[in-house]
Amino acid sequence: MMNDLGNQALDYALKNADQAEIYLEITENVDATIQNDQVDFAKEAYSMGIGIRVINDNRMGFAYTTQKDKLLETVDKAVSNANANLADENLSFAPKSDYPNIKEIYDRKIEVMDLEESIELGKSMIDTVLDKKCEPTSGGVSAGCSRIIITNSEGAFCEDVATYISSFIAVNVSDGEGVSTASESDSSRKMDIDPEKIAHKACELALNSRGGKNIETGDTKVLLDYHATSGLISNFSQAINGDNVQRGRSIYADMMGKKISSSSLCIYDDGTIKGGLNSSRADGEGTASQKTVIVGDGILRNFLYDLKTAKKGNTNSTGNGMRSSFSDMPEVGLSNLIFDFKNFEPLSDINDGIFVTDVLGAHTANPISGDFSVEAMNAFKIENGKLAYPVKKAMLSGNIFDILKEANAASQKTRQLGPFIVPPITVSNLRVIG
Repeated sequence: MMNDLGNQALDYALKNADQAEIYLEITENVDATIQNDQVDFAKEAYSMGIGIRVINDNRMGFAYTTQKDKLLETVDKAVSNANANLADENLSFAPKSDYPNIKEIYDRKIEVMDLEESIELGKSMIDTVLDKKCEPTSGGVSAGCSRIIITNSEGAFCEDVATYISSFIAVNVSDGEGVSTASESDSSRKMDIDPEKIAHKACELALNSRGGKNIETGDTKVLLDYHATSGLISNFSQAINGDNVQRGRSIYADMMGKKISSSSLCIYDDGTIKGGLNSSRADGEGTASQKTVIVGDGILRNFLYDLKTAKKGNTNSTGNGMRSSFSDMPEVGLSNLIFDFKNFEPLSDINDGIFVTDVLGAHTANPISGDFSVEAMNAFKIENGKLAYPVKKAMLSGNIFDILKEANAASQKTRQLGPFIVPPITVSNLRVIG
């Protein structure tokens, strides 16, 4: 059925346009939302959508629909939009390609999961929190399956089927004079996440954060746990975006081939890795997924490109033309961004420092300069290689690009949070404001 729709739209579009691309998406998901100590809302959803792009005389037009009987009308809208737009010589669609087979991004158990199962998983998190004498405040379980077909006039055709499941819980616990809070989450392509374990970790963190002490302001060693690391490096991703580079919005614009980080660090964007949350056979415009070395042994090797920015930069797409859904145009984005360190400095090697579980306010950092000032969440004082006591309140300030020049991994174990696959990292010198 999806193939027939795609071919019908493509054939009709090519009667009125030089080139055309059809993006079809079917998603089915279940969601259970936690509010305080109950699952207060649950829903099943099904959506089908078609995004249509056409190029006419170097002008691009886009339109989308969720109604099959409006398909030809939507093609006409895309053609009309193209004729009203300005010409751009950098427009193109993906050529015919061989697509990689991606392992472990589909699990039938998730596809057939019903609403009752998602509700039960939510209730199991609530029960775990209550057993630990904590108070759940918010959370939820979300799972779904997506089917995507991309076909175009250049002969490209790719079909992708993938599943996902995610769980999240936030908790409170009385802290005598106030409240100690914490949260935990996990996501996977397979039915292998453990909601009870997620709830247990959130509670342990909240309980251990009680009775925090003040610390003095100063420059100190900081160990950033997984969530804190992924929060801060989100700004790095803006600097390797080819569109930002071409617009002069990246600190790395003129640094290709130069050293930008410690020699122990390699950074890859890889849309093909087994079980990756953003792994797929193709990106959102039909370019085959690939592994791109961004930083090799501290040297800047590549930026990330979609088709348009690649043509503008006289290079090739890196398979990073991403869409959030059929209703969006592709733009440069991440698949799975992997931080791989050769050098390690674990907690046990730190005599004096701060351990930070998460940060609040990372989105306020300056994406061009890299400067940030964030609140340290669930932080602990490190003494003689161990967590000594919780820190009451602290701010961290520094520069993400400077951090990459001196950071080491604190563990060989990595986690994927959003598009980022990271270890916890140790930063030798950050400003901590007590």
